[in-house]
Amino acid sequence: MTVLHHVSVGPRDGRADAPVIVLTGSIGSTIDMWLPQLDALSRSARVIAVDHRGHGGSPLPAGSATVADLARDLLDTVDALGVDTFHLAGLSLGGAIAQYLAAGADTRDRVLTLTLLCTAPKFGEPAGWTDRAALVRDRGTDAVADGTVEKWFSAGWREEHPASAGFFAAMVRGIADEGYAVCCEALAQWDFADSLGQIQAPTLTIAGSTDPSTPPRVLQSIADAVPGARAVVLDPGAHVPTIERPDEVTRLLADQVGVAAG
Repeated sequence: MTVLHHVSVGPRDGRADAPVIVLTGSIGSTIDMWLPQLDALSRSARVIAVDHRGHGGSPLPAGSATVADLARDLLDTVDALGVDTFHLAGLSLGGAIAQYLAAGADTRDRVLTLTLLCTAPKFGEPAGWTDRAALVRDRGTDAVADGTVEKWFSAGWREEHPASAGFFAAMVRGIADEGYAVCCEALAQWDFADSLGQIQAPTLTIAGSTDPSTPPRVLQSIADAVPGARAVVLDPGAHVPTIERPDEVTRLLADQVGVAAG
């Protein structure tokens, strides 16, 4: 069992039967990626954000990992918190984990609603991820930090928020090199397009209009493959709208779950 570092906040309104929202983010990120949503949604929900293995405060078990392993990490964590069913939102790598859990025969009944942000059923070709893993093992996460932030946030946002852009670059640099590399290799193996039709939870996809990593057409392809799913595009917006467009993301999540925002 791998129990991840996490934060669990709310509900501030004191409801004993408050829904649980689980948030899982991008490779190279920590729970700080979800701070606006943790603050706002905790008014009327219990909100849990987790760090991937080898990220933030989470342990890094020895050996390689698949997306299925990362999904088991998340389930071990919510199990340890006494959570049975939950609303699930995943961004990028977290979205892959969320797809896996929402489609699994043994896990889909635990996912009440699904929100997929800036993610994909396949993230390019495997060589790109194995090469990135090798780069980080050789030179550290410093080698990818600035380029990552350029993909995460639009140029206009970075210009208007230089301190925040610097904070998130430091976040990437703070990720354990091996933790980052292991997650790269998990993404290299990820190919879920043929399983999207197994998702049964009410599903929302959220794309950033200028996201270079998972453009709107990719999120629309997920929505087209998941029965009854709907797709939203945030404009402007790049790969991490939880920070660049926090109010809109919070409102969309709140509407999806059926709780108040803020």
